[in-house]
Amino acid sequence: MFSYWTILIVAALGVVAYIYKQRVVDSVRAFDRRNVERIEQEQEDRRDSLAHFRHTASIAEEQVEDVIEIDAIDERLGTPVKRYVFEGETFGTRFEANAARQRKIVEMAREYYRELPAALAARGKDRLN
Repeated sequence: MFSYWTILIVAALGVVAYIYKQRVVDSVRAFDRRNVERIEQEQEDRRDSLAHFRHTASIAEEQVEDVIEIDAIDERLGTPVKRYVFEGETFGTRFEANAARQRKIVEMAREYYRELPAALAARGKDRLN
């Protein structure tokens, strides 16, 4: 026979499932949407000859730190100003900091392509094709 504790636990689980149902449904829908977008992107990448370069740049972008906005005091006027830091270097504008970040991303992607022939040769492939 069922005890009162079993009935109470089952009822409590039912209440919890009812309360969090919408969050679970939203999470599943978001997962499904991301999955559909990923599949569509993969199909588009098969038709695009530059997809490899875009993918390499996106991987390099993930590996580069973001620009950080800080509050500082202007050395000349003593007034509060915004400064932007990227890899320990302080920039006066976000544009300059983002430009330095973009240069770093491009350099990392170029370095990958410089090392690619040696990596393929080490795997036993003499050609890139």
